[in-house]
Formats: sequence, structure tokens, C-alpha cells
Amino acid sequence: MKPDAEAIEELKRIYLFDALNDTQLEKMLQSAIMVNLAAKEILFEARQPAQRFYLVRSGQIKLYSISADGDEKVMEIVYPCQTFAEAIMFMQKHLYPVSAEAIKKTELISFSMSVFKEILEESKETCFHLMATMSRRLHSRIGEINNLTLHNATYRLVVFLLEQLPSEAVELSEIHLTTPKSVVASRLAIQPETFSRILTRLAGKGLIEVHGNDILLLDVDGLRDLL
Repeated sequence: MKPDAEAIEELKRIYLFDALNDTQLEKMLQSAIMVNLAAKEILFEARQPAQRFYLVRSGQIKLYSISADGDEKVMEIVYPCQTFAEAIMFMQKHLYPVSAEAIKKTELISFSMSVFKEILEESKETCFHLMATMSRRLHSRIGEINNLTLHNATYRLVVFLLEQLPSEAVELSEIHLTTPKSVVASRLAIQPETFSRILTRLAGKGLIEVHGNDILLLDVDGLRDLL
């Protein structure tokens, strides 16, 4: 990928590259490769050797694992301007722990893990800056884990719906699910039929209206009261 000014500015908006200076960013871009995936196309499978990590430019990626019974569990949904698989470069074994598949047509930038590690090895300051950023993200992920493990399915779904709203959202706010409901349900550790029942129950209480993938939040305060 050509390391021009526009590409450098794009990387500066991503948390993982925020600690890097322009020279370091140019080095990363020289290792970058554009990747285009069709809907439902596999990027990599669990246990495959990992040499590269990724930035989503458009589309969506689901990271998932398959249980011994053959059930799929979505571990994470990756949206534009988010990275994934970068943590593997700090692990002893460089293997992808989960599989990655495009939910829809998706454009990615692929980066070399070894080049990123070289940059960190050359600069202690960059290392500490990155550690601080990753620590902040870790705290937010702990909150997400608590949400998935400590609360019931209705709570998790309501939190998800409210997270789709901008901070200034008011009554009669409409959201559009760009991710299939089955994938959202798996990500929230909710069975698809339970997911549908909760939406129906919330609609019955006059809190929401559901029209396919369009959900109208009729009573934002009422939803927040459920939490």
C-alpha cells in the first residue's frame, strides 16, 4: 500500500497506530496489503499460523469459534475503523485463536506483525504509549465481559440497542441493524429464538417497534429504566 499523506492520516485515527510517528507509519504502510472479501468469505480459520493483523475499512467481520458440538459462537463483530488479530503478535504461539469471516462485502488492510514488532523493539517510548492505550481498551472490554456474564439476556439486548444510539438520542429514535440478527444474538450469547422473544416482549410493552432490521425505540427512558 502506498504510504502517502492520506493513508498516514487514516492510520492516525486508529488506536493501534496512534503511538507511531510518521516515519513508523510509513514503514507499516510499506508492509500493508489490501484485502477484499465477498460476503461469507473466510479470511482465516482457527489454529492457522498468524503472520498478519487487520484493519476493517468497510463492511463487517465476525470472529467466531466452533464448539465440540458444532455450534458457532460469535466472539466479536469487527466494524470499520477497528483492528483485529493484533494481540497475537505478543503471544508465544502465533496462531489465530478463532476464525474470521466477512458478514458482508468487506475491505481490509492487512499488516505485517513482524514489522510492527520491529518498530516497538526500536522505540521504548512507542511501547509505553501503546501499553497505555491498550490498558484503557482492556478496561472497557472487562465491562463488556461483565455485561455478558453477570446479566440476563434482556439486559444484554437492551444495552446493545442503547449502544447503537448517539449520546444525544431522544424519544422515537430509529436504529438500523446492519448485522444479521442471528449474528448479534450469538455475540450477546442469546439463542436466536430467545432474541426474537425479547424483541416481541419489548414491543408488547410499547418500548420499541420492530420492522425487519429497523428498530424504532419508542421509549428510550423506559429502556434505560430496565437497566
